[in-house]
Amino acid sequence: MTLKTLLLTASTLALAAAAAPAMAADYSRFGIPADLPGTCSYEAIDAKDYSGRTLNIITHAIPVIGEPTALHAKQFEELTGAKVSVVHVPFGDLFQRILIPFQTGQNAYDVLFYGSLWIGDLNPFLAPVPDAYRDSTGMKDVTRNYTDVAKWGDQMVQYPIDGDRHYLKYRADMFENPEMQAKFKEATGRDLTVPATWEEYNEVAKVFSGWDWDGDGNPNFGSAEVAKRDDLMFSAFISRAAPYAKNPNVKGGFFFDLETMEPLINSPGFVRGLELFVAASKDWAPGGANFGLGDEIFAFGGGQSLMSYSWDDAFVQAQQADSPIRNKVAAAPLPGAREVWNRTTKQWDKFEEPNRAPYITWGWTSAVSAKSNNQDMAFDYLCFFSNEANTLSDLQVGRFGVNPYRTSHFDPALWTDKLGWDADLAKSYVETLSGMDTSQNRVFDLRVPGVNQFMTSMATGVASAIAGQATPQAALDQVAKEWKDIVDRIGVDKVREAYARVVALEDNQ
Repeated sequence: MTLKTLLLTASTLALAAAAAPAMAADYSRFGIPADLPGTCSYEAIDAKDYSGRTLNIITHAIPVIGEPTALHAKQFEELTGAKVSVVHVPFGDLFQRILIPFQTGQNAYDVLFYGSLWIGDLNPFLAPVPDAYRDSTGMKDVTRNYTDVAKWGDQMVQYPIDGDRHYLKYRADMFENPEMQAKFKEATGRDLTVPATWEEYNEVAKVFSGWDWDGDGNPNFGSAEVAKRDDLMFSAFISRAAPYAKNPNVKGGFFFDLETMEPLINSPGFVRGLELFVAASKDWAPGGANFGLGDEIFAFGGGQSLMSYSWDDAFVQAQQADSPIRNKVAAAPLPGAREVWNRTTKQWDKFEEPNRAPYITWGWTSAVSAKSNNQDMAFDYLCFFSNEANTLSDLQVGRFGVNPYRTSHFDPALWTDKLGWDADLAKSYVETLSGMDTSQNRVFDLRVPGVNQFMTSMATGVASAIAGQATPQAALDQVAKEWKDIVDRIGVDKVREAYARVVALEDNQ
């Protein structure tokens, strides 16, 4: 038995023995109101001694995920005596900075924080999460979606520290305002309702764009969307296309036909999604085509836009204590589609109740390097990072990028009693997020080797259509051609084997 195995075995046994100790010591100096019971509570980690050892961590730039990484690293140092070195890397460089050392046989980092969609490339280099940590109080509380995201096949190789999904955020105060309702009905002939389809979303956004509907003297807009080509726009497009392309009655692939590995990205469902994305762009704020995630967060969170959809951050930003729109917002599922492409029959299927396809988008995750000689300390750090007290604190800071991923996070009382959210708002939030776990028509990211190449190609094609340089069909035809070339370069069997794992999640196998 190697030294690494001995250390990891000793640590996991100690971890299991230390589960949920009685709380006694005061840890409020670490910025938490109080320690909370759990396997890796402050008290449990305080009992560890890692003096004379160094833990090396690579993470995203500050603030998103990088700030809590550094914060909890300092706390871990003080509690255990370890030295913790944290390297922060911009998102555009993070994948290569993690992958290249693995490819060259280096043992550069013990702990990795990164985008969960990279699992297709990184899984061979990750240490499986030991049973003691899989049985920890925090891990047992993780919901189905984020347990699925953490697995490669049946093996958990990522450590859940965040839950991400796309959903609709909207200004409830404006939707409920009689004056706004009357103005919308005058313009459209129908009642103002929360959009159930993307056609309705575009219609509402158009009516509420270019005028001062909140009375602050500045023009407002109907929608803020992540549209910048190299700033996560590919995820926004997937949200818009999913209900038209993910037919609940057709199995075997969303991005590809699993059997043939023929790209489906230029099929009529995806084209319809892009056509509506292009149409929506006509009513964005000036410069809206260059909005990245940060712009979307502050456009909605700051009260400029009526609606948005993407990760939780814009919603949490709107609910900050000093926000002018605190408790004036609400959440709802992503808009759906009443016509859904059926690739088997080559026809559009009609749905009286809009087809919904919840997008369990990529988010932040973490892992331990299989080459690490400090796996005992590394898993303790991740268990501490995500302990009950730290997670409750991190959820309240929008810029941290830590969003709900445990069953306990979907208790409305958490948000009303502890965070002061309005009861109706909290109900809309937890019901929207928790409802995604029960869906039988989920969409996941393309978790295969070369995912960055596929997503870059998609974003470039979508951007060309939004800019008017190509029709939606022509743009996605070009993407499909490039995807075939990428598959050929990587190897069709290699991509299919990985994609089969995605399809198994989406088809609920």
